[in-house]
Amino acid sequence: MPSITSDLSDLQRGVKDALSARWGLLMFQGVALIVLGVLAIAAPMLATIAVEIYFGWLFLIAGVVGLVAMFHADDIAAFLWTLVTAALSLATGILLLYHPISGTVTLTLALTAFFIAEGVFQVVSSLAYRKALPSTWGWLLASGVADLVLAAIIVSGWPLSATWVLGLLAGVNLLTTGWATVMAASAARDVGKRIDYSIAHASR
Repeated sequence: MPSITSDLSDLQRGVKDALSARWGLLMFQGVALIVLGVLAIAAPMLATIAVEIYFGWLFLIAGVVGLVAMFHADDIAAFLWTLVTAALSLATGILLLYHPISGTVTLTLALTAFFIAEGVFQVVSSLAYRKALPSTWGWLLASGVADLVLAAIIVSGWPLSATWVLGLLAGVNLLTTGWATVMAASAARDVGKRIDYSIAHASR
């Protein structure tokens, strides 16, 4: 019995040490994301350009990686497919980086189309399955309506909305992600305190 208690205390101490080493880093990351989110919401136009440049570099890097992978293709079909996708990624990346303003318009159009498609799908699904999912279909309907309202706001303010919507959405995402990370860090800290308490009582 003492051996089992000792093993449990060692395990608890290991968990506590891991949480103690991580919760501070998580808290710092969460606060940093919140600050970036607030800045993006405060200056959505600058944040929109930053998002566009970020996507430009992503496409550019994906294209370069695709070109490297192309030489390891096993057959001609895989070679041609990799060549086409890599070329498209490179072209898209170069265009986004070379013409950032035009890139924001294209990305905003794609995002609006996504909101419309997702919103219609969620509304139709919620109504079709409202009897099968009586407790959750309302949330699905609300999410779909929210997507459609957001798409309507973007379309009604077009083309000026293209200059700020990406930055605003990125800011909201950073803010919510940062808040969730801060909450996770707080929970990890509390778990560490509870483990300390249980270890103290187990050793008595």
